Amino acid sequence: MLIDINPKLPMRNKTVTLEFYKNQLGFRVFGSADFDGYLMMEKDQIQIHFFEFKSIDPKENYGQVYIRTDNINELYQSFLDTKTSIHPDGRLEIKPWGQKEFSILDPDNNLLTFGQSM
Repeated sequence: MLIDINPKLPMRNKTVTLEFYKNQLGFRVFGSADFDGYLMMEKDQIQIHFFEFKSIDPKENYGQVYIRTDNINELYQSFLDTKTSIHPDGRLEIKPWGQKEFSILDPDNNLLTFGQSM
């Protein structure tokens, strides 16, 4: 019965979030409506939604998403090409649980981990 999931992450500034996901990560705005305090972005077959939370302290934000990919090496390189900062503890590597992963933080400190089964 379940067919999809779209995580909702906090954002302090819609313009900053949109620009980061668009210019750094290659996402595009989903839908034609511009909702006040809400943003929907998509890339390939996934969507991430964002809700406005102006007072969130990024140091206290624990928003996280795990995104599966079928070409992690190309994705990783595309982020390096756009000078996207890789999380200091999230460099591309094969984890003990059999996933090849890397992680980044968005402007609001939401952790995005990308993984591919080995």
